[in-house]
Amino acid sequence: MVLANIKSAMKRIKVSEKANLRNRMERSALKTAIRRFDEAMASSDKEAQSAAYLKAVKTVDQAASKGIIHKNAASRKKAQLAKKQAQAL
Repeated sequence: MVLANIKSAMKRIKVSEKANLRNRMERSALKTAIRRFDEAMASSDKEAQSAAYLKAVKTVDQAASKGIIHKNAASRKKAQLAKKQAQAL
C-alpha cells in the first residue's frame, strides 16, 4: 500500500523496500555464518572449525563494508569469534 502521491516519494518507497530486503538477506546470512561457526566449534573437527571461522569473519567484514552492521559491531563480533576459537584449541 503506497500512501505517497509524489512521484519521487513513490520511487523512494520502492528503492527503500529493495534495500530493506537486501539488508535483511545479508543480516540473515551473517547470523547463519555465525551459527554454523558455533556448530563447528561443537564438533571436534579442527579443519571444519577453522573453515567456519574464516567464513564467519569474511561474512562479518562484508556486512560491515556494505553498512549492514556498524564497523565497531563487526570488530566486536570478530573478537568474540576469535575468542571462541582460541578456547576451542
